[in-house]
Amino acid sequence: MIELTVTDGVAEIVLNAPEKLNALDPAAIAELTQAYVEAERMSQLGEVWALVLRGEGRAFCAGRDISGVDPREDDVLGYLGGLVEPLLQRMAGFPAPTFAVAHGACLGVGLGLLIASDIVYVADTAKIGSPFANLGATLDSGGHALFVERLGAHKTMDLIVTGRLMSGTEAVTAGLFSQVFAADEVTDAARAAARAAASGATQAFVASKRLVAALRDERLGLWASMAEENRAQAALCDTADYREGFAAFQEKRKPVFTGSR
Repeated sequence: MIELTVTDGVAEIVLNAPEKLNALDPAAIAELTQAYVEAERMSQLGEVWALVLRGEGRAFCAGRDISGVDPREDDVLGYLGGLVEPLLQRMAGFPAPTFAVAHGACLGVGLGLLIASDIVYVADTAKIGSPFANLGATLDSGGHALFVERLGAHKTMDLIVTGRLMSGTEAVTAGLFSQVFAADEVTDAARAAARAAASGATQAFVASKRLVAALRDERLGLWASMAEENRAQAALCDTADYREGFAAFQEKRKPVFTGSR
């Protein structure tokens, strides 16, 4: 179900079970986790400098595959806490810029996969929200945190109680994700952005990635954030890409970065 390929320094991970809208059962979560483990290994070897996650077929990911789940014996904590949360943490900590392509249904765990990615390009026709009211379940995989932070408490509760799904255009306008594209353009846009990132000064990107995570998770204030920026900038001074960027600017030419670690 999960495919991993690498082209020109960009890893592409594909959810490939279109017949079930790429819904994820425990085996698929384990397989997806292993794909990120392998991509991370290749990143550490200098073979991967950016990553794209996408879904095949009509949807990115419709969430958890509950087709064979007996609610009387459902190990929710084992699935969400034991499998999904560690996967999302690994995704968020990936040592290079990551891009996700959101189209069709992006629900539940599928929404969590987007939250754990650095940059999310969204099809205008995507469907994003919390359609769990009819299941007697609630939003999971980080959805509450994202919605309350970006939409506020009242709109979050409205989406949860009504089960209304936002379009991709509405989600981006509301500040949930990065950019919106026509459905037939979004994958190419994400791939192009990933290629550009892979050929850039990736260590500078990773420094910003860590700082953004600290601002989100630790709620750093202005001066604490500035101090972290200063330390990150000082560390980058020792990289070949930092020196190349300055030299290229001074020589009025395009820089040639190597992603130096």
